[in-house]
Amino acid sequence: MISIFSTLFPSGVTVLDIVAIAVALFVVWIIVSIPAWIAGKAVTGGKATFGEAMLATLLGPIVYIIVLLAVDLLLGGLLGLTGYIVAFVLAFVAWVGVYKAIFRTGWLRGLAIAILALIVFVIILFILAILLVGLVPNVPNLLPSTLTQL
Repeated sequence: MISIFSTLFPSGVTVLDIVAIAVALFVVWIIVSIPAWIAGKAVTGGKATFGEAMLATLLGPIVYIIVLLAVDLLLGGLLGLTGYIVAFVLAFVAWVGVYKAIFRTGWLRGLAIAILALIVFVIILFILAILLVGLVPNVPNLLPSTLTQL
C-alpha cells in the first residue's frame, strides 16, 4: 500500500492529499448513485430514496467482489474458465440481490433496477461527453460524429 502512495505521490502524502481523495471519492459515490436512484424510483413507483440508492451503490460492488473472488477461488482451480464464468454470474446475482434487498422488491424488479441504472448511467455519460466537447476547449472529440451534431 505504501508503494502505491509513493508512486501516486512521489513527494509524499499530505493530509490535504488524503482529504482531497476522500472528497473526490464521496463526490463520485454521489454521482454514481444518481442512476440507481432514478432506476429505483422508476421501478418501485417512486418509493426509492436517494439514501437507499447510495447504500446500494456502496454495498453492491463490495458484495460483487467478495462473491466473485470467493467463488473463483473455490471453482477457478477446478473448472478453469468455466469456474470464472460461474463466479461472474453468481456475483451479478448477488449484486441484484443487494438491489432487491435495499429497494425491497422482488428479483425481477431488482434486475430491472440494475439494468435501468446502467442505461441511465450510459445516457448521463454521453450527455456529459457532449457537453464537455462543446464547452471545454482542446478536449479531444472521441464521440462519433453523429452525436456531436446534436
